Amino acid sequence: MTEASNVMGGKLEICCQSPMTGFYRDGKCRTGGGDIGMHVVCAKVTPEFLSFTKSRGNDLITPAPMFSFPGLQPGDCWCLCASRWKEALDAGVAPPVVLAATHASALEYVSLDELKQHAVDI
Repeated sequence: MTEASNVMGGKLEICCQSPMTGFYRDGKCRTGGGDIGMHVVCAKVTPEFLSFTKSRGNDLITPAPMFSFPGLQPGDCWCLCASRWKEALDAGVAPPVVLAATHASALEYVSLDELKQHAVDI
């Protein structure tokens, strides 16, 4: 398996391990065949984003022990679906992103400039 790249062209870094994130729950925003949502944007969630995504039917606040999901708090990093981050961007509530931990495939949904405007690691 080849090493995944981030949006800056470097090695994909770990997004978060507490809580453990990623489609594969390995801390990285990697994607693969079964990842229909493309969980590739490493974001530092905000209260505004958490409220927004809950209003869209994806409650990231409430713990779901059956999925080993602890629920997120503002400030937690999490691998978000690229389309949801873009939707939040369009609504004015996009959370900050960690470019080094955001998978290159996110660029199929948003531009590097849009991501850089919300980056916490530039």
